[in-house]
Order: sequence, then C-alpha cells, then structure tokens
Amino acid sequence: MERSTIVRVHEGLHARPATRFVKLAKGFESEVELVKDGKAVSAKSSVKLMLLAVKENQEVTVRANGADAIEAIEALIGYLENPRAGLDDEGEAGEGGPETAAAAPEAAPLAAAPTEGTPKLQGVAASEGVAIGPAFAHFPPEIEGPGRHLQAGEIEGELERFRGAVASVQARMDRTLAENNLSAGDRGIVAALRDIAADDSLTGEVERLIKGGDDAVSAVIAAASTIAADFSAVDDPYLNARADDVHAVGRQICLVLLGQDDVSLETIPQGAILIADDIGAWDLARAPLKRIGGVVCGHGGATSHIAIIARSHGIPAVLGLGRRVDDLRGAKVVAIDGHTGHVIIDPDEATRADFMRRVEAAAREHTGLKVFKSVTPTRADGTVIEVAANIGSLEEIEAAQEAGAMGVGLFRTELLFMRHMHLPSEDMQAETYSALARAFAPHSVIVRTLDIGGDKPIAGIEFPEEENPFLGWRGIRMCLDRPDIFKRQLRALLRAAVHGNIKVMLPMVSEIAEVTRTRALVDECAAELKAEGVPHASFDLGVMIETPAAVLIASALAKEVAFFSIGTNDLTQYIMAADRLNPTVAKLNDVTNPAVMSAIELTAKAGVAAGIMVGMCGEAAGRPDLIPAFIGMGLTELSMSPASIQRAKKTIAAMAPER
Repeated sequence: MERSTIVRVHEGLHARPATRFVKLAKGFESEVELVKDGKAVSAKSSVKLMLLAVKENQEVTVRANGADAIEAIEALIGYLENPRAGLDDEGEAGEGGPETAAAAPEAAPLAAAPTEGTPKLQGVAASEGVAIGPAFAHFPPEIEGPGRHLQAGEIEGELERFRGAVASVQARMDRTLAENNLSAGDRGIVAALRDIAADDSLTGEVERLIKGGDDAVSAVIAAASTIAADFSAVDDPYLNARADDVHAVGRQICLVLLGQDDVSLETIPQGAILIADDIGAWDLARAPLKRIGGVVCGHGGATSHIAIIARSHGIPAVLGLGRRVDDLRGAKVVAIDGHTGHVIIDPDEATRADFMRRVEAAAREHTGLKVFKSVTPTRADGTVIEVAANIGSLEEIEAAQEAGAMGVGLFRTELLFMRHMHLPSEDMQAETYSALARAFAPHSVIVRTLDIGGDKPIAGIEFPEEENPFLGWRGIRMCLDRPDIFKRQLRALLRAAVHGNIKVMLPMVSEIAEVTRTRALVDECAAELKAEGVPHASFDLGVMIETPAAVLIASALAKEVAFFSIGTNDLTQYIMAADRLNPTVAKLNDVTNPAVMSAIELTAKAGVAAGIMVGMCGEAAGRPDLIPAFIGMGLTELSMSPASIQRAKKTIAAMAPER
C-alpha cells in the first residue's frame, strides 16, 4: 500500500524532523519505506532517511506493508504535509537530542534495507510478496534468422512451411488447453496467445515478407518485432504488455520452423527464484508453478501475462529489470520483494535472516486470515454483507475464488477489448461473460459495460483529441454514441445471463436519460436474439455512482435501476475537482474527506429508501478503517481486490453488534 504527497515540512527532513518521522514510523508494526526519485529507504532508519535528502516541496511516496499499514500511511503523510513539522521543538526529557538519536544503533526493522555492499536492483513490483531461494537462471539462446534470400521457386514451399509451423503451434496450444491440470486463469492466457498465433496481422505480415523473398524464420522475427513495437508505442500499460505476448508467440513459431524444443522449466527446484530475460506466458503457464518461489524478469510489467499468472498463483514477481537482469546470471541465492520491486543478489546473512522473518510473518498472517475464506459476514439483523472481487480478466477468477469472493462486484471489460488487436466479437464476449457467470454461480457477477476513453485508446474506436479525457467522451457517453459496439456487448451479456447471475452496470452516468436509452437498447437486443432463436435471459441493470451529478439525482436514479455501486476512485476526484494522477493535488484525493463521505452517505440513503442494493467497488471498499462506516450507511455489498477479501471479512465479523 502506498501514497504520494508533496513534502511541506519546513526545510525538509533534516536531522530533527527526520528523527521525529522515524520515531513515528517505529510506532507501527508495518514495514514502512519512504521513496524519492525511485530510491526507497526504510522509514525506521534516521541515517538512511537523512541520506535520502528529502527537501521541502519535493514529491515522495510512503509505502507500508502490514496489519496497520493504513494507519501508518495516514500518520506519516499527515506529518509530511505539516508545514510546522520542522519548526517545533519536541525534545523529551530522558531522551538524547535528535542528532544523537540519528546516529544511535537501531534494532533491525522488519523490512531492513540490505546492508551496504549487497547488490540490489530495482524493477517493477508486479506480484506482491517476499521470497528468498536458490537462483534458477533461464536464459534460452536468442533465435536469429539466417537472413537468406529466397529464389522465386522457393517461395511457395516456404509459405507452406510457415503455415505448417503456425498450425503446429496452435495444435500444441490446443492440447495444452485440453489438459485438466491447467487452471481456468492460465487457460484464458493460453487461449489469448493462441489468438495471436492465428491473427491475420501477424500471419499476413509474415507471408508478405516471405513473398518478398525473406526466409520464414527471418520473416517471423521481423513481423513479430514490428507488431510488438506498435504495442510498445501506445501510451497504455495493457497494450504495452501485449508486445511480450507477440514475441513469445513468434518464438514458438520459429522453434517449430527450426525443429527445436525450448529450454524446459521442468527441472526447477522447490522454492527457486526463476530468473529470465523473458518468459513466454505459455511456458510459464505450463511450468511446475507450485515449485516456483518467485519470478524475476528483464521484460514485462504489472499488466503482463507473466504478472497475472504470478498473482493468480501467489508467486512474488519483479519484472521490467531490463539489461540489469544479466547481473543475476551467476547468482546463487536471490531475495525479491514483490511489494517494492527490489531484487537482492546473494544477500548477506543479515538480509537473509530479515527476508526469512518476513516470509514467515507473511505466512502466519496468510494462515490466520484463511479461516475467513468461507465466512459469510452478516449484520446483527441477519443481513448478509457480500464481499466480492474486482477483476479484469478470466485469469483472475482463481485468485478471487481462493480468497473466498462472494461473486464479482466489478468486472472491468476494458481488458477484453484492449488485449486483442481487433474489437472482440459478440461470441468472444459471450464466452467470457458466460465463463464468469458459471464460475461464481449462484453469486452475482456485476459486469461494467465498456468504460474507456481518450486516455485509454483501443483498436477499432477512434477517439477525439481531448484536453481532459476524464471529463470527456468515455464510459456510457461513448457507448451510446456507438451502438454498433454497445449492442454487441449487450447482446453478449444477455446470452451469458443464461449461465448464471449476471448483472450489468453502467459507468459515468450523469443523467437518467442515459439509463432509459440503454434500457431501450437492451430491449432491442433481446428482441433480436429472440427472433434469431438464440438463448438469452434478462439481467438486472444498475449504475456506478461516480459523478457528482449521479449523487445529486440518486433518489430519481434509484427508481430506474436495480442497484447502485459507488466507484470511490472517480467519485473522489470529481467531488474534490482534483486529478487523481496529479501528485501536486494528491492530498485532495482522500475518500475520508467530509465532502466525499457525505456524497457516499447521500447515495446510500437514496438507495436504501428505494429498496435497492447499494454496493461499493472503489479501492475504499477494502479499507478496514472505513468498512464499519460504510455498513452503517446501509451498504450491503463491498467489492475489492481479491487480496483484501479475507481481511474485509474479518473486519465485518469483528464489528460490534448493532444496538
């Protein structure tokens, strides 16, 4: 958990304020770090904190991990935002002065930074958790094309050879998909890779190059590089992550063309840290995942398939190290921190002991929360509080189920649209939504219709240039203007409703007309499906409450829909008129601000009065410090990251009985 702010402490964290900051940090059990310009240090070490040289008006990030992480972040951010924190004299009797305290030896904190001389690399924190184990270097040789120019009489044969290689890769993936030992999430990833292998954008470009005289291997490498570069150039992490998938598929086709097998991961030892420049998602999905202690990779990011597989199996992962991953080729032991993105090569004894303590502490906490997996939390009056999961792909189903999710409170359909090189067909969407419905039946699955705008472009939809995409053509506004896209999604949802408890939620609603126009389209789609003889079923229609307008007309909206779901992330930025991606106004993006809490309460009152379900799917839904207040307002559904579900259930179970 982390939060950024601008330091307002007078003159910054020099000796005395740094000492007081450390004293405050030590009052919390959680591991706490302060990050500036990409460098992170323990917030419980005065020396390290002063060496970070934090000045007034600089941006920093406070990171905390542990049972009291929320409280730690709030207290420390409060100190950093206090302009008088560096002026007042807080020296206490019986204590040495601040300079003495800064230099005094300290007990090793729970998250001690590695000692000087222990190499530490910084990558992308892609999957939470800490691990330490033997290094397993996985560096298959890079494939290079022969660069041979074909004679005219060789071209047709080379085309056939390429088509045969593609068919072979697809058949191999089909066999993998048919295996029973593949999880539902991993199966979804393999299916997505198979789509890339069959996509005309790739095969068509390869065939064009072969017809121009390139040999098949060289053509595949060139075509994959071109398409991957297109993905990498887009300013969106989801599309960037697809570049790795294209390279992985291209490699598999080349291996078949060369008659070679890839280096196997079957021999990885128990608890080993897998080190690689790049790992094909297909290879990782088929690897003995239960033996892998952690993953470190030169390529990839938090939205890559490697990251999704790691998260769904609870494997800590640090990705995106770039060429620094080569420093790990000769490592014997590696420690990784999936919370901070740190990778430590051959750690010294003190660092090893620290990581072992952290691994054991995490295991104890995880074990302690497991008892809440099957708990059905209720209020004193017997009302069930549904604790559901926010997910964005089928790959995340397993993690949600393992956490004990009581359905899905938010399924983001954006990734389904963004992960493919073309707009997804109605059949593809129906298959995805149906798989969700079946996985969580009889619990409900709330699917948010496409919520995308100029800040997240996707193939097949041309967005206008906008000064502020967050206030522009996005969400329900775009969908209603593009019924050719919207109806395809609504038809797919009607078809999926046959297989379980599908509910549909509209994003960015600002007026009642948006609901009535959508309902007319739903009726139109249902009539078309009936005329075509396609099985379908009705679904509950609800709205996300995330605009101030929706809050102010909540009473009227409640008469038109079956449920509300409060999206606190956008609601907070719109209520506070503060861009949540802008660090200079980050302190305004606080859901606990009285204005935001009042908006939530107004919404809840309107929903309760109308007798409809009121839920929440923003990040705040998983905060133990706020859950009692939300339930007190009348919310009966809270949806969050799967990692927060068991802690939320524990919080609800511990609430004092209502009087």
